[in-house]
Amino acid sequence: MSNPAAYVQPIHFEDFDGSQFERLVFAYHARTGKWKSLEWYGQAGSDLGRDIWGVRDDGTKDGESVCIQCVNRKSLVFAKALKDISKVLKSDNGTPRHFRIVARSNVSARMRDRIKKHVKTLGVTECDIWSGGEFEEFLRRDAEPLLKRFFEREAFPDAAPDLLTLAQADVPVNDVEVLALIARLFDRPAFYTPIHAESNLGDFKQAITDTIQALGTGVWKDRDGHLLARIPSRQQLHDEGLRKKIQVVEKALAKLRAKFDELTRSGVIRHCGCGKPDCPVYFMPMEAAHELEQLRSDALRLFRCANPAFEPPSGW
Repeated sequence: MSNPAAYVQPIHFEDFDGSQFERLVFAYHARTGKWKSLEWYGQAGSDLGRDIWGVRDDGTKDGESVCIQCVNRKSLVFAKALKDISKVLKSDNGTPRHFRIVARSNVSARMRDRIKKHVKTLGVTECDIWSGGEFEEFLRRDAEPLLKRFFEREAFPDAAPDLLTLAQADVPVNDVEVLALIARLFDRPAFYTPIHAESNLGDFKQAITDTIQALGTGVWKDRDGHLLARIPSRQQLHDEGLRKKIQVVEKALAKLRAKFDELTRSGVIRHCGCGKPDCPVYFMPMEAAHELEQLRSDALRLFRCANPAFEPPSGW
């Protein structure tokens, strides 16, 4: 009999600091709502009570403004709630249409009524308050993959755009889905442009490095270091044989990168010499380009052995 998944056990929000709690609240709303904009003010500091501020994409011209206050404390205190609400109304965003408090603690009916009554006297149309238990149930119902990541202590990104990307990603349930997501790594120019025609060999090497990292860690970044997506790493494959095959692909890419470095150090691949650090122009003999292309083809062939459904880039 299999053990129950860890994330079905009660969540102890008290084990996480305020920033981690805000990350989870932000990620939940990013995953479950349609937004014109969603900003994480708490992450930047000086939030003026606006941990999260969003404008819903509800079909209207302006959208509904929503302010979400995260309270990662043992209890929700009325005076503290009023202070935060007052700060929100003084911010540049003005008065939100909807004010929401997400607390880690239990919240009594009397406390809810007091806060809602006060908020509505300030011109806020809607107000709701979620206790920690309610928030946990919403997570289980609406964002189980996100909850699983959080409960298993996956480090959530610091930057709001990267956190949005993570929040909106799905966790695959079988090896076929994992391989399909990994295949996306090879849909980029570094894997199909003839190397002698590469406009920027520095970008080529970075693309190979990013792919190696993504296979090993699931962190897929663009050449500027920004998170493109979270994909499964090879460790998330259930079949041990497939894990080993993808590890072989990773080693083949490392061999390709090592050969590129060797050719660069020996001067076979050389910069044009203009002195501009950002200049993308390099020179190499056709034999060196063919050698690199062969190593690249080897890596693609190995991935196709692991994933027969993979359609290699045209011209491969």
